[in-house]
Amino acid sequence: MAKLKKQHMTIHWKAIVQDDASIPATEATLKEKATLVGRVGLMMLSVGTSAWRVRNAMNNVSRCLGLTCSADIGLLSISYTCIEGTDTYTQSISIPTTGVNTHKLMQMEVFMREFPEKVSTCSVRQIHEVLDQIRDLPANYSAWKLGLAAAFACSAFTFLLGGGLVEMCCAFLGAGIGNFIRKQMLERKISLLANVAVSVATSCVVYVLSILLVQQLFSISEVHQAGYICAMLFVIPGFPLITGGIDLAKLDMRSGLERISYAVLIILTATITGWVTAMVFHFQPADFKPLEISTWLLVILRILTSFCGVYGFSLMFNSPRKIAFTAGLIGMLTNTLRLELVEIAGVPMGIAAFIGAFCTGCIASAVKKKIGFPRISLTVPAIVIMVPGLYMYRGIYYMGLSDISNGAIWLTKACLIVVSLPLGLVIARFFTDKNFRHCT
Repeated sequence: MAKLKKQHMTIHWKAIVQDDASIPATEATLKEKATLVGRVGLMMLSVGTSAWRVRNAMNNVSRCLGLTCSADIGLLSISYTCIEGTDTYTQSISIPTTGVNTHKLMQMEVFMREFPEKVSTCSVRQIHEVLDQIRDLPANYSAWKLGLAAAFACSAFTFLLGGGLVEMCCAFLGAGIGNFIRKQMLERKISLLANVAVSVATSCVVYVLSILLVQQLFSISEVHQAGYICAMLFVIPGFPLITGGIDLAKLDMRSGLERISYAVLIILTATITGWVTAMVFHFQPADFKPLEISTWLLVILRILTSFCGVYGFSLMFNSPRKIAFTAGLIGMLTNTLRLELVEIAGVPMGIAAFIGAFCTGCIASAVKKKIGFPRISLTVPAIVIMVPGLYMYRGIYYMGLSDISNGAIWLTKACLIVVSLPLGLVIARFFTDKNFRHCT
């Protein structure tokens, strides 16, 4: 079989620069300096961070090189112009797909902190070699480990949504196998819609078969079918939803709208796949059976499962274990606070989600100042567990049955929470980051 040709050709950055390693980057030509600006921006874009952070990184590199940079940033592409004196250099560059890699994001932030020292002592080629090392970093976790992380995250998610032990066990199996399949497909460069649809269908089928087997062996009630949707929540596009909201708040309209469109595409693909699978197996969404446990035990279990859920989602974003653990500690506090505000204080879900996200952003900012972990690596995993995937699925399910009233109610609830989450992070960022709250 003939080898497939790449639709997005590889940019050979070092082919553009001179071989003379004795010339520091500050004395290189405009074209060579511009390659560093563009490549740093493209690598930041590839790890899933917001356009505001991408532009900030490009600006910092440009200032160190004595350039002025103007950039237009989208989800997959960057068009930028570098200016030095009366000379200009313009490029339009892109990446084939987007994803999230918080480990590479952390390494890029370390690189940016060290760049002012490197720029006067290292050549452009030597700096590209450092970027090569970051680009070639292997994934921290294999496919089966990521499957296990998704299994724990979705199992914890199931409890937080009201499910019991039976639903948690079946969601554990469904999400674990589904995310394992998804990782295998991503490694083979299978396109977005295909890997989302196949992995979601796999997780749903595994849940269905598991629950049917348990019903046959232990004669349990069909009420446990309510946890069906929890097995597919590992595909929730938390990063593009949150970074899209942040970009819109900073008037990066192109990037914000593209990120939200990307997130909506994943959500629609996942929910429609789940709906079709449910129709095949005659499953339908239902309320969970109330858990008969005391209030204090429920709070303790919510704290523990919130930690497990956030920790699992963070590992799925390729976070080092220290970052994942820190995000888990933040998430277990803020998500439990959100749930208790709704249940005990009767706070509307949208406002509770805003408060939870705001507290997450404030705590993450304090941790960043103290430890140095990237803020977004802590905030997004901590609030992904607040994204109402169950509401989204129910809305699409009822819409598919032409039950417009019920579908609209569930989708409205989902939209209120989804809007509240990035808004909470944005307001927290306004309070804790003076660079972010100014438009200059």
